[in-house]
Amino acid sequence: MINIERQQGLLSAISEKLKEKVVAYAVGGTAMMFLGLKDATADIDFVFGSKKERELFKNAVKSIGYKEMDSMIVYGGKENRPQMLTLGDERFDLFLREVVYFIFSDSMEKRARQIHQFGKNLVLKIADPHDVILMKCATDRIKDIDDAMSIIKNTKIDWNLIVEEAKNQAKLGKEKTIFELGYFFEKLNNASKGIVPRQVTDELWVLLQKEIEERQKKKRVN
Repeated sequence: MINIERQQGLLSAISEKLKEKVVAYAVGGTAMMFLGLKDATADIDFVFGSKKERELFKNAVKSIGYKEMDSMIVYGGKENRPQMLTLGDERFDLFLREVVYFIFSDSMEKRARQIHQFGKNLVLKIADPHDVILMKCATDRIKDIDDAMSIIKNTKIDWNLIVEEAKNQAKLGKEKTIFELGYFFEKLNNASKGIVPRQVTDELWVLLQKEIEERQKKKRVN
């Protein structure tokens, strides 16, 4: 596990190796640590807006001893898997704009208001708690259910914001996110009854039905 002190040291060391300025968005357990919602994480999850920035960051991580690993080991055949680097039991997951079937949208970027600077060249923007939940749905790894429940229990959640982002994802061509989010919330409610309001899951299933109907209409027209 990577604790807060270790994470700070890693990011400072990586910053020293960067030859140009890089902006990264922290999601997952990394974001939770900066938000005071977690003391340690199994992996550091970043989203980058460009291939160049991800490549610069990846090379800096490799220069301090990390090695590339096959992302299928963790993510299987999922789309938009991250590039992954590991050293011992520490791991970096580096996504490029899309996190599996979610797009890290412009609205998500705007909500990432907490900003940290490491050295001259590393700017880290921390995802909003609502968007951390959405990314937890996307990655759906072993600890993601527990992490999502922790965020919900310790943060005032605007469920309308989550539903609106699901609609936004559909507009961006990611209709599958509505199904996956609804399924993820059902799993959360199975683990802790009522943690996600029933009207939220109901609204997501209504949205999904509308998307299916729209898709069928387009097929008939074509």
